[in-house]
Amino acid sequence: MQNDLSYALASAHRKVTASLNACVKKHGVQVEAWRVIEVLESGQRLTMRELAEAVLMNPPTLTKLIDRMVSKGLVHRQISRQDSRQIYVLPTELGRKKMMQVRQDVEDQNAVLLRDFGPGEAEKMIQLLNGLSDQSAL
Repeated sequence: MQNDLSYALASAHRKVTASLNACVKKHGVQVEAWRVIEVLESGQRLTMRELAEAVLMNPPTLTKLIDRMVSKGLVHRQISRQDSRQIYVLPTELGRKKMMQVRQDVEDQNAVLLRDFGPGEAEKMIQLLNGLSDQSAL
């Protein structure tokens, strides 16, 4: 199975995700919550559907996560002025502060991964994985 691409991807994903989970857990947040706040920090006003796509979650699961994040004071919801059916999620000051704490640890972990592969190989891997993600045949 080690020569099977899907197995190799799943195995690598599992190891990297476990490491990332441990990294953000010490700050009291989930990986998905960190991703949400990172995406929101870009300043874009995203609908829940757009946010779900950006953070690689299905919309119902994202809604539950956002409910928990609202109760922890990390984000708040804002109804669109143009269309009251659309709801935007915005980070709170506490959410931004928490994100900054987590960001440094995540960047440190990413730097270790990049160092272990070497800059050229890491960039090549990122391009290959992005290309695989962009393929419409999958």
